[in-house]
Amino acid sequence: MATITDIATLIVRSLDTCGGRPRIAGTRISVQQIASLHKQGLSPTDILKDYEHLTLAQIYAALTYYYANSAEIEAYLAQDMAEYDRLIAGHGAG
Repeated sequence: MATITDIATLIVRSLDTCGGRPRIAGTRISVQQIASLHKQGLSPTDILKDYEHLTLAQIYAALTYYYANSAEIEAYLAQDMAEYDRLIAGHGAG
């Protein structure tokens, strides 16, 4: 008999890992990392090539979380981009 995975266990969050942002359980790979790669045009299979320690189920779970909670993940992506821009601007100011 095949093992059944409760998909609710694939995405977790804890304050002490990834700043409390949702991530793939047992990893430090955040949902936003997977969403960002997907938004760049990578398919789940393409993402799996770069993250061989993950399963397709984990990648699809991250994408499902992203699509179900896109406002939350887009806010994290915007925060990260603003921080990146701030760091680049600060580096050039010196």
